[in-house]
Amino acid sequence: MSTKLTLTIDEDIIEKAKKYAKGKKNSLSNIIENYLKTLVTEDKKETTELSPIVKSLKSSFKAENDFDYKKELTKRLSDKYL
Repeated sequence: MSTKLTLTIDEDIIEKAKKYAKGKKNSLSNIIENYLKTLVTEDKKETTELSPIVKSLKSSFKAENDFDYKKELTKRLSDKYL
């Protein structure tokens, strides 16, 4: 069941969003609805219990708080291929 919703959004954003929706051959309402579905689905994923195997893998790697994954990946790939 669909229900009407009133939102207060900056006028410039609304105009740009309408142009975006038109370019995607979609309605702005549909785009917003799909975005909200994504948010709700992501929240459900966060509350999903992890399997024992995933839990064990998750706890097997301990990184420092300032660990920079992208920097480390770049370094390792450079060492390997350059």
